[in-house]
Amino acid sequence: MRPSSFTPFKPSASSPKPAKGAAEFLRSHDKLAMLLPAVTRMASLQRDCAAALPATFAQCAVLQYEADQLILSVPNAALAARLKQQLPKLQDELLQRGWQVSAIRLKVQVGKTVAKSTTSSKPALSTRAVSAFAELNVALEDSSRNRELKAALAAMVRHHRTNNK
Repeated sequence: MRPSSFTPFKPSASSPKPAKGAAEFLRSHDKLAMLLPAVTRMASLQRDCAAALPATFAQCAVLQYEADQLILSVPNAALAARLKQQLPKLQDELLQRGWQVSAIRLKVQVGKTVAKSTTSSKPALSTRAVSAFAELNVALEDSSRNRELKAALAAMVRHHRTNNK
């Protein structure tokens, strides 16, 4: 059941031509235009936090900034522990940038951010390339300097020949 104050957005015939960006979209509608200052403020705060702690803050997000209290979203407990150690530095940096932050809280929100795929498919070596490595292995002289290289080449050739069959 919908609350009585909810009104779905319906573009009227008198509404301006389609907006190109999010800011233009918000500006083009009376009710949504009230959100623009809050969105701009949160985006600015997000940028300042990322500038203060670029490596640590890359996966975090500003959830809320109200009554001088900043609440940050963190994707996992390990990152929250690392970020917790850097909160005084973040708070000082934000104060220098004009944000009146008296407290910073962290909320672990697992699954909020989409993890980038770490698996990559390795292209298979062509039979010609495998043959070239096999020839190199045979052509190298047997010496103590070449022993490990020859073993690695032999293992690689063996691996690619069994996987390509």
